[in-house]
Amino acid sequence: MSERTVAIPAWLRLVRVFQKVDRASVDLLRKWDLSVAQFDVLVQVGNVDGITQQRLADQLLVTKGNVCQLLDRMEERGLLVRQQEGRANHIHLTEKGRALRAETLPAQERLIDGIFAALPYAQQASLLASLRRLDHTLA
Repeated sequence: MSERTVAIPAWLRLVRVFQKVDRASVDLLRKWDLSVAQFDVLVQVGNVDGITQQRLADQLLVTKGNVCQLLDRMEERGLLVRQQEGRANHIHLTEKGRALRAETLPAQERLIDGIFAALPYAQQASLLASLRRLDHTLA
């Protein structure tokens, strides 16, 4: 394969692998009645208690409107609360949300570690470096 023709097969393989990993995550998180997006919110808010709704939207790469709907559903389940401070909504996990995060995060980490175990550590590190480089060129 020439250097010019490897980009498309690499991209298609990246998409295929992402879809398989995403499907495995969906199946795992279904046990807790969570979507991947809701799990991501639990992780992000757990990492930065009081994160603003706008910053969360930026980190999740979704619109502020999509985040509102997502947060509404999670607030209804008692997983988080939004507190208005000035012009910004700050988001905090409830005790129930922290407990769910503490249960689901290790399970998701085990799933991803198991998938990536197919690659030796050096290849995992190289893949991460390559993906970071691509990510920064698209920013």
